Amino acid sequence: MREKESLKQEILDAYQFRHATKEFDPDKKITDEDFRFILETGRLSPSSFGFEPWRFVVVQNTELREKIKNSSWGAYSKLPEASHFVIILARTKQDTIYNSEYLRDHLLNVSHFPEEHLDGFLSRVEEFQRDDFNLLDDDRHIYDWACKQTYLALGNMMTAAAQIGIDSCPIEGFNIEKMNQLLDAEGLLEDGHFGISVMVAFGYRVKEPRPKTRRPFDDVVKWVE
Repeated sequence: MREKESLKQEILDAYQFRHATKEFDPDKKITDEDFRFILETGRLSPSSFGFEPWRFVVVQNTELREKIKNSSWGAYSKLPEASHFVIILARTKQDTIYNSEYLRDHLLNVSHFPEEHLDGFLSRVEEFQRDDFNLLDDDRHIYDWACKQTYLALGNMMTAAAQIGIDSCPIEGFNIEKMNQLLDAEGLLEDGHFGISVMVAFGYRVKEPRPKTRRPFDDVVKWVE
């Protein structure tokens, strides 16, 4: 087993290596094995109540890539050169509200939640959604709640990629309404059960980035003792 200090340094090195890659080498492709590993770190990511309100759409189709490139200013410089391109979808209110068929099925058949305790648990979820986080005021609140959780998976995938020497770039540079219209026309939103949250490109850098800069540790960390 590796020493803890060595493992910690490897992880920090990966964080230093990772940057928002703007240009990808079109001649370098990620292996299927490596990319499945990256996706698996997303699949295993945590989510509120364990509801997994996401879907990872891997777009390798050149025609759809071109449509995305022309519809998203943030993706324009990454496509088609990126080795792999992922659209992270978030489940909408249809699936994430406390009394949805998706949640009941997920809890019973994926989480193997005891059926005799299911209604009581979902009542607690309703209380959380209605009173604690005020998620039921409108459809956007609960959708944004799901989107926030997809960023946990996004961060884990980008970090895992960096640990094996693969570059990435998260992308929010798009009009959400227009992108949802495009994805809906492609049949990817399943009649309103999903909406776009964020996109991310993976591949290998063309050139080295500028040195990483961050605010000082003591400026971003506050201890309360």
